[in-house]
Amino acid sequence: MDKNQWAYSENVKKHFMNPQNILQIEEDKYPADGKGMVGSPACGDMMMVLIKVANNRISDFKWKTFGCASAIASTSALSELVLKDGGMTLEEAYKVTPEDIIRELGGLPSNKIHCSVLGDKALREAIDDYYNKNNQKNPSQESVSRVVCDCKNVTEEDIRMEVLEGVTDFEKMKEVTGASTVCGKCEQDVRDTMKKFVEQYYKDDIYNPGE
Repeated sequence: MDKNQWAYSENVKKHFMNPQNILQIEEDKYPADGKGMVGSPACGDMMMVLIKVANNRISDFKWKTFGCASAIASTSALSELVLKDGGMTLEEAYKVTPEDIIRELGGLPSNKIHCSVLGDKALREAIDDYYNKNNQKNPSQESVSRVVCDCKNVTEEDIRMEVLEGVTDFEKMKEVTGASTVCGKCEQDVRDTMKKFVEQYYKDDIYNPGE
């Protein structure tokens, strides 16, 4: 095994050893404006994000996780990023990507990239929940991603997120998204789109510090 495969940046270690903004009280005692929950006990990772909102900005961000060191560090870094300078607007926070979190951490080993997805997914769910509770439409949900597979309406963003979750095999991508399982005309486009993201997320320096 390559020694760098398990290498962590100093910032990852700092956030793991001293995570910020963890929910320290019972959930029912924290009056959240929005709640997001992603993951499953079956896969070993679960993430809960609770937010408070004031004047369209996230004024507080609390979280709990059942996950690995990378999941803990990623969400700790995300919470600081979102709360910086008085808090991001809801629109800004909704657009935070795993890449933003990984850069904030100074990199993650490629086999831990999927851990950076938990926090931003849960954050988006919490923001969606806030809008739903207030009977409002979330304007950030209208962003458009190119459709790669018309038959199953699989977008480039869908493929990107699955690659971030660790799906790097074409047959597995077909299984989880349904892409290229009907007419098959999109197969090369699906393969090319996967290749683009796999090369980015598993080779770029920001994802593999020290290599």
